[in-house]
Amino acid sequence: MTSQTILRVHALLLACTLIGVVFRRYWLDADDPYKCRALMTRGYWLDPFKKWQPPGCLMHQYTAKDIRTCLNGQRIVYIGDSTARQLFWATAKKLNATGAKAYMQEVDKHEDLVFEDVRFVWDPFLNSSNSRAELLSSLDDIPEHTDHTKTAGLIAVGGGLWYARHFQSDWLDRYRDALDYVAPLLSPPLNRPPSNEQGREDHHVFMTPIQVPLYNVLSPPGASTITPTKINSMNGYLFNLSTTRGIRVPWSYSLMTWESEDAYEESGLHVIEDVAVGKVDVLLNARCNTKMTYTQGYPFNKTCCSTYGNPHTWRAHFCLALAFIPSLIIGFRSYGTIISKLFGGFRQLGGRPSLSRPPAIDRFKASAVLSAVLTYCALADRTQLFDKTQKHFEYSEFCGLCAVVLLLGLLSLRPSVDKEPPACDASSRPQSAEPPFLSRDQSDEWKGWMQFIILIYHYTGASSVLGIYQVIRILVASYLFLSGFGHTVFFYRKQNYSMSRCVSVLVRYNLLSCVLPYIMDTDYLFYYFAPLVSFWYLVVYLTMRIRSSRNSSLPFLLSKIGVSAMIVTLLARAPILFECIFLFLQHTCNIHWNVKEWQFRLQLDCYIVYGGMMAAIIYCEVSDILRGQSYLQNTFSVTIRRHWNKIRSVSIAVALIIPPGFWYFVQQFSDKVTYNRWVPFVSLFPILAFVVLRNCNRHFRNYYSWVFAWLGRCSLETFTLQFHIWLAADTKGLLSLGIFGRKATHIDGRYHDLVILTGVFLWLSWMTADASTTITNWIIDPRQPPLQEIKLTPLTVAKDVEVDAFANGLNWGRTRLGAFSRHLKKWRELWMGKLEIRLASIALIMWILNWV
Repeated sequence: MTSQTILRVHALLLACTLIGVVFRRYWLDADDPYKCRALMTRGYWLDPFKKWQPPGCLMHQYTAKDIRTCLNGQRIVYIGDSTARQLFWATAKKLNATGAKAYMQEVDKHEDLVFEDVRFVWDPFLNSSNSRAELLSSLDDIPEHTDHTKTAGLIAVGGGLWYARHFQSDWLDRYRDALDYVAPLLSPPLNRPPSNEQGREDHHVFMTPIQVPLYNVLSPPGASTITPTKINSMNGYLFNLSTTRGIRVPWSYSLMTWESEDAYEESGLHVIEDVAVGKVDVLLNARCNTKMTYTQGYPFNKTCCSTYGNPHTWRAHFCLALAFIPSLIIGFRSYGTIISKLFGGFRQLGGRPSLSRPPAIDRFKASAVLSAVLTYCALADRTQLFDKTQKHFEYSEFCGLCAVVLLLGLLSLRPSVDKEPPACDASSRPQSAEPPFLSRDQSDEWKGWMQFIILIYHYTGASSVLGIYQVIRILVASYLFLSGFGHTVFFYRKQNYSMSRCVSVLVRYNLLSCVLPYIMDTDYLFYYFAPLVSFWYLVVYLTMRIRSSRNSSLPFLLSKIGVSAMIVTLLARAPILFECIFLFLQHTCNIHWNVKEWQFRLQLDCYIVYGGMMAAIIYCEVSDILRGQSYLQNTFSVTIRRHWNKIRSVSIAVALIIPPGFWYFVQQFSDKVTYNRWVPFVSLFPILAFVVLRNCNRHFRNYYSWVFAWLGRCSLETFTLQFHIWLAADTKGLLSLGIFGRKATHIDGRYHDLVILTGVFLWLSWMTADASTTITNWIIDPRQPPLQEIKLTPLTVAKDVEVDAFANGLNWGRTRLGAFSRHLKKWRELWMGKLEIRLASIALIMWILNWV
């Protein structure tokens, strides 16, 4: 399959994906754009009685802090019988579990209750004056209740079982009268979210359905009076009333206990505490999600009954500008050539275009690709176009996906093409060329399979499993080890510390992570890997750059590394410098970064980069000695020449012992906090063991997996873009098409989504990596070939007179521009001539955007 065929297949897949989600959003879900009805009427347990999943959106599990932020001093009121009282206690325990349990021992169950900002009104027949007063107090148009802090921010009315229990003949009429009594005071329909962008709160009064009891365990008196006929009739009337009067009824309550005896207490009337908490969370999500989205910002993990806010129009303008501004800067003259080339190439029927593609077209294409990817990120994770679902860890799923990845890696093995001159062994026997230690193919492969596992780790929600988390921490440290190793080898051998090279690396690392925050309303440190590798690159650069003329002295170089490690340790442990820098950026650039999060990231991998630097220096020295390029006769050189085979054998033996020993060591930790304290000091050992074993034999070095290497070459993009176009809600959930099924199971569509969205995700990551490289090269060196070096073939000139006329028209237009054209040309020459000007211009644009 050719690259063009692959391109067409993935483009078709992306087009079908967008068409599918647009069809679902604007046709299948047209009557429920904000997933309010989905939250209130449907759902299923992902983890029985722990994690409730409405179809297509993320339901947040509210904490005490979240509740107080949402209600802002307003009260939560529950009105009704003992089923409403259960919701009261579940909410009280969310606010203060210890205090609520103590309060439960002091009160009578058939009385009004008040605990902090939660009130329960005992009214099993739904006709008391206290109930009506609470309902009236929630109306915005009542003059005597203008102070919102004295009103109820959420009211849930639930009752009806007492009509079934205590009345035999006119139970339905009495229940109807009670509902008709409170119906005018209940909430508006579900066709809009609970709050608008101005923060005005609509009615948030809910009528809960009558709890369907577990009939076979009811007491004899209850079983004789509380019958399915009565419960179904009363719920049927409530359903009719909800459709005609627009009453908010969380019918999903009935699904929480459907065909599940474990959901009930022994009485058969009441549900267990976990189910009651799930019911409360449904109400809080319907009431608070939009307001919390506006007040808290990212992560946008509350997508049920939420609008994401009104889209900022400048985001779209920024995406479009990103596609065209770089090409405009190239200049009008280049565009005449570009148009000629494009038309000329298309006009040649059969065969390839006779003209090589100019750099401007590549830059225009790269800008357009990046713009399209950013737009796709915004559509996927900042609109309701795609469905979102919660993560749910299953050990079998994690292992199964890892097995699939392993199989792909084994099936894609091929010989490495990265060779170096042969080394001379102790016997001076000739050896054939073979891949070097940690060759480019091998390091890309290493990054690739690690990236696969990290993606699976994030997708399956395996962070809750300590053993898997411990392995992932080693994989992240391996990335930094490779970074330190590769950059140190470059500086040690090339001695290239130029500004253009340094800026090129930093721009390549940070291009995507710097642009995404403007589109997604996040911040730079949120995509923590790019800032992390950038920081460590600067550490390696400065360590090797200072007094670089003496780097040939091994003791001096090791001393520099030791001093650098002490300085970074001091910064990580006492980050007063970062606090000052972040505070300065906050006041001057409107940048708000979390210094504690940054300190945590630095401390986790504080020494692994130095391990990579040491390994790089040892590799350079040993390889020079073995290839006969070092003539030093010190103890180290003599030992390597004489005992290299023994050293290699001992290293392999130790490397075989380290993995099981390390696994036994980490099993002693019972929590992440303790493990995180140790991982900076021990992560180097399993990494070095892997490096030794991977390179212990020429057959191991000669082969690599091209699938893993392919992903490794765009691992930076996959790590960043997964936040929005593979995962969802800023990594808190999963992206879903919502057209294959309603449940996240193997049969009902989750794996259909996984296959399709993974294909789109990996293709866009690869395209973004290529585009980022092109844009980085343009920023570093935007100069183009002179116009006279680009010539048209006679066939093209003969057949494309209209193209020449068009190009001449452009030249005529440029001439008419006069002084503006000359100033533009001078600015263009200044821009293209000085890297400092280009960097300052980019920084100025970012500064302006920070304040918009």
